[in-house]
Amino acid sequence: MTTQLKKTYYTPAEYLALEKQSTYRSEYINGKIIRMPGGTTEHNEIVTNICVYLKPLLRKINAKIYLENVRLWIEYHKIYTYPDVMISENQPLYHSQGTSTITNPSIIFEVASKSTKNYDQGDKFDFYKSLPCLKEYVIVEQSKYHVIAYTKTIDGKWILSEYETQETALELTSLSLSIPLEEIYAGIDFNLEDEDLKINLFLLKLLTILFQQR
Repeated sequence: MTTQLKKTYYTPAEYLALEKQSTYRSEYINGKIIRMPGGTTEHNEIVTNICVYLKPLLRKINAKIYLENVRLWIEYHKIYTYPDVMISENQPLYHSQGTSTITNPSIIFEVASKSTKNYDQGDKFDFYKSLPCLKEYVIVEQSKYHVIAYTKTIDGKWILSEYETQETALELTSLSLSIPLEEIYAGIDFNLEDEDLKINLFLLKLLTILFQQR
């Protein structure tokens, strides 16, 4: 979930000025500033795994990989956002001054939780698709072995592929590379999230009983 700040409209310059001073990250979506949620250890582990595995392979073909502190500018929708992982086949094209915002990723990864999965597959994918340079979009669920990959064809259509077992490997066809799911999910304990869910359900049930007894 995201939290929108009170003012109804901000210019891109106002957003960038606020972002420099902020202690947390926010997205800018067509005049609105929306605070981004904090991450989890599982989310951080998956992002790190992807980078560690792909970095040496990408270096051989002079491609670049950027993690979630590098911002993306989407001109068509007037959006600043922070994808979890971006890969650029070429040298980065920067937006405005500085080196904190790029405009030319060819592959984007998002690590999705149960609360962000629908947004990542819906509106966010629509935003990303407007980037002419984008060739592949990958959504990695953090609660189970499940990777969703969209690949753009020569005629501009998007093809969906899904990977759901530890033994499979995600194919990054535009770069002729692959990454095994066991590498993406290395060190992840899916039982931890299940336990958190059980605790939350128990607390909800307890609060419901206490409320009924009032």
